[in-house]
Amino acid sequence: MSDIKVNNIQSLSGTNGPEISGTVEMNSNGAMALPRGDTAYRGSRGTGIFAGGRTSPGLKERMDKFTISTLGNGLDFGNLTTVTSEFGGCASSTRGIFMGGETFPTNINTIQYLTISQLGNTFDFGDLTLTRRGTSCLSNNIRGICTGGSIAPTLTIFDTIDYVTIATTGNASSFGSLVDTSVYSSNCASSTRGIIAGGVPAYSSPYPGTNVIQYLTIATTGDAQDFGNLSTLHKEGSSASSSTRGLFFGGSTSGNVIDYITIASLGDAIDFGDCVNGCVLGSACSSPTRAIFSDMTNDSDSISYVTINTLGNAQDFGDLDLARNQTAACSDSHGGLG
Repeated sequence: MSDIKVNNIQSLSGTNGPEISGTVEMNSNGAMALPRGDTAYRGSRGTGIFAGGRTSPGLKERMDKFTISTLGNGLDFGNLTTVTSEFGGCASSTRGIFMGGETFPTNINTIQYLTISQLGNTFDFGDLTLTRRGTSCLSNNIRGICTGGSIAPTLTIFDTIDYVTIATTGNASSFGSLVDTSVYSSNCASSTRGIIAGGVPAYSSPYPGTNVIQYLTIATTGDAQDFGNLSTLHKEGSSASSSTRGLFFGGSTSGNVIDYITIASLGDAIDFGDCVNGCVLGSACSSPTRAIFSDMTNDSDSISYVTINTLGNAQDFGDLDLARNQTAACSDSHGGLG
């Protein structure tokens, strides 16, 4: 066998190196193949971020970073530039987006973004079509979608669906309307379909939840459609997904129930297991195999996890660096990214 040693490779003119495009493979006795695809999809993925929220005496700008594949506590990622709670989060494989919320007592239309691979604060992205809090988000690798929300002090609940192109900055555009108008819904996605489940349909005591599941096709615009029902009434819970399965965690009307659906097919949710606690006022994010979610009842710092493709009860994952409620979460490897 001969050794080949190369210091550099140049074109015939010596002015530049080789230019390679398309899929490139190299076959050898060891069956080696060069990696394919956008490098954004390879390496250093599996980061989850929990942002903002509130605890006495006020709102928190903190963002915590977690490595979803390993157990442990949150590490400091940076701060929200616009400090808020009651807002939604979603992400592409490289960029996290946070939409709407409140800077008590003011409702906002602010969209913020960050680069997930780089520690630091958020930057201004643009504005939603309406000022509102209690928003929920979902995404694939191209589009981020913001659903529902409300405004105080009138307590009007909106059926609005907005969308943005995650890789660019700018104001949101109208996508369509919800079938079942709600605030504080639990959203997740596959690469093609977005899911909106549960929420608060009306501000009337005792502020009921709903068991309605809706869906939309992310690449198009239009109104949401009926998907099926959760096993219980669900509000103020959270959701995460793999590319095939969506999970819905707890909430103040559903106790510690975890439900799941198969995103590609319509139908009612099925029991998955139980939360460690009530999974109230929290948020969630995921890798392709594991979902992590917070229980923020009474400003808890607890983070739990489940393995998405199996059934069973949640287990303890670690803690937020700062206990708080009404955060938003996103990750660079959730089910919407395929």
